[in-house]
Amino acid sequence: MLGRIGFIWGSIGVLSLLIFSVVRLSNIALEFFVYPVHIWHWLALVVWVVFMAYSEGYKGFQQAFSPRVAARLIWLRQNPKAWLVVLAPLYAMGFIYASKKRIIISYSILIMVLVFVAIAVNLPQPWRPIVDAGVVVGLLWGATVTGWYIFVAIRTGTSLVNPELPSSACHPS
Repeated sequence: MLGRIGFIWGSIGVLSLLIFSVVRLSNIALEFFVYPVHIWHWLALVVWVVFMAYSEGYKGFQQAFSPRVAARLIWLRQNPKAWLVVLAPLYAMGFIYASKKRIIISYSILIMVLVFVAIAVNLPQPWRPIVDAGVVVGLLWGATVTGWYIFVAIRTGTSLVNPELPSSACHPS
């Protein structure tokens, strides 16, 4: 029962974070249509959206983040620990109870995202909506594919992806 709660809470927490970001940034991205734009703005929008769909959506989420989230949630369902269940979204995203490498990568990506956000909020119009449109596409792809991997995890209960757990999880002392 505790494992199921952790799986559900982790799934809802990760998906909610992604969907909330999509909704919030979509409003800013749609501001693109309010401002007078030139052909190079449209070109920048198309190129950026395609780039973000590939780099963030496909490479970042579909090939790495999303299958790992599902693998970590499967492990939590099968090996529930009360403190990990409480912190299931953070655990699922690899911020806690992960290999040293995974924790370093997860926090490095978080810092990088925060730096990009700090830069993006100061961009002039229409450049901020252009940037946010690409991010929305990447996050929407990510939310969709994460939901899919979680659905597959519910149906199969297995994953071929390494959940990148700490060595103590694999070799208890």
